[in-house]
Amino acid sequence: MSLTPEQKQAVASWVAAGDNLSAVQKKLLEQFKVSMTYRDVRFLVDDLDLALKDAAPKIDVSDVTKVPTAKPDVGDEPDAEEEGAVDALPDEAFPGAASTVSVDVDKVTLMPGALASGSVTFSDGVTAKWIVDNQGRPGFTQVSQPGYRPTPADSQAFVQELSAALQKRGY
Repeated sequence: MSLTPEQKQAVASWVAAGDNLSAVQKKLLEQFKVSMTYRDVRFLVDDLDLALKDAAPKIDVSDVTKVPTAKPDVGDEPDAEEEGAVDALPDEAFPGAASTVSVDVDKVTLMPGALASGSVTFSDGVTAKWIVDNQGRPGFTQVSQPGYRPTPADSQAFVQELSAALQKRGY
């Protein structure tokens, strides 16, 4: 299907404004009554030599030692999806913060979708079961204290200890 020059200009402006392929597809249907498949919209954007903007930077999840350096907003409640997420900040962001974290790796991982699992004891004595999912993301499955969030120093130590323990096992 061919688009008019005005329609092509509209697509170019949408992409320049940061719309993704799905949004462009929806706007083509709503505004111009042009029904295109997602793949056809992808080809259209390529044919027009337009560059889509990344909504979020790509993060290499293959190495658990790489941690974000951005400080989370204070007071934000974790979403249900983020409940098992590990907040990790470098120790230099919190001078004087020391941490003693113990990480154990299970000999056999029985959890579906998990590459590895084990347990952790944080410096304040709180224990948790952890997993690394099939995309390399660490998370907690069971925590001895409901609603517990490890300190930034403990989070950093957990990521480092976990990485070292998994490397010893050949992961």
